[in-house]
Amino acid sequence: MAAAAMAALLHACAAPSNTAPDLPAPVRETRAPVTILIGIDGFRAAYLDRGVTPTLSRLAAEGAHAAMRPSFPVKTFPNFYTLVTGLRPDRHGIVANKFEDPARPGERFTQASQESYWWEQAEPIWVSAERTGIRSAILFWPGSSIAVSGVRPSDWRPYDMTVTGQQRVDTVIDWLRRPAATRPKLIGVYFDTIDSAGHKLGPDDKALDEPLAEIDALIAGLIRALTAINQPANFVIVADHGMGGSSPERRIRLDQIARAEDYRVIEQGPYAAIEPAPGRDVQLAAALLKPHPHMQCWRRGAIPARLHYGTNPRTPAFLCLPEMGWMIASGPPAATAGKGEHGWDPDAREMRALFIAHGPWIAQAGAVPDFDNVDVYPLLRRLTGLPPAPGIDGDARTLAPVVAEP
Repeated sequence: MAAAAMAALLHACAAPSNTAPDLPAPVRETRAPVTILIGIDGFRAAYLDRGVTPTLSRLAAEGAHAAMRPSFPVKTFPNFYTLVTGLRPDRHGIVANKFEDPARPGERFTQASQESYWWEQAEPIWVSAERTGIRSAILFWPGSSIAVSGVRPSDWRPYDMTVTGQQRVDTVIDWLRRPAATRPKLIGVYFDTIDSAGHKLGPDDKALDEPLAEIDALIAGLIRALTAINQPANFVIVADHGMGGSSPERRIRLDQIARAEDYRVIEQGPYAAIEPAPGRDVQLAAALLKPHPHMQCWRRGAIPARLHYGTNPRTPAFLCLPEMGWMIASGPPAATAGKGEHGWDPDAREMRALFIAHGPWIAQAGAVPDFDNVDVYPLLRRLTGLPPAPGIDGDARTLAPVVAEP
């Protein structure tokens, strides 16, 4: 009997219990929303209607979206710097992708220029954030690798076009996995594939759907990763400009209008920035300022006020702007010329840029009226926790209705 009782006791001890142990539930950190600024170079506002970007379309429907009017000149560096300063290019000093400064004769700004001098006519939002103790992390945004007045984002990297879109998303998530003390509250990330494809293919080519779908999938992956780490985010998704079609048949030849010895071209294409050769101002003016088919030219001080351009000494002595779709060139087009361009009049629908805002502090406003891209900056400051900035070109009232802060 004793042996039987012992066996029964051992069996009872080995049997699984039907009562789960009383363990505490895992504690998930409660995180405040971060602001994530996503710049998609060359994403024309109308691309959202192609039916290949379900994630972006959902964010637009659940938040706010618009066809945003870029600043002149409708180029990458001027507009991405406008978005983070609230100033038009004529005021923030990055007046083109290429330009000269009379204070630095013999030098020229290009997209590879890293010297602080070129960038310090304005203060980008990450510098303002860092000065007030708000940690920022900015990946590849134009100007983010520059020490503006000695200040950079807490996290930044030199631009490297070989870094893939997925690697850029992974970098953002890695930043947000950090402990609260070193976790950024303002994040910016730049993507360039849509612009490259638009230049090569043109804005209407069906093949453009593939890179559009790819960027949409990257943003979907970013959202899933944020959910996995329980990180809410207010997204501001913007483009610098749209994209229009171009063709070799629509070319205006500067060398057939003015004598080659009278001028030098700083930039050409959907607009032309032109400087007179020494002592040739009068001759160049006579050639450029008369009527021309499909193009109008002005001296710096006579550029139409609606373009908000021409007071900064870095702007060109002469500006020529052709009709939408026409290009200005100092010679015949290259055999490898692309089918898409940007830089024309910012009022052209083809130049309208993507704007989407979505997140816990964004109202479900849907489509909002077109607005100037200088108005994004006051929204970014509000979402980031910075006070309103005086003296900017942007108007905080424009996008105030899309904010629904708790």
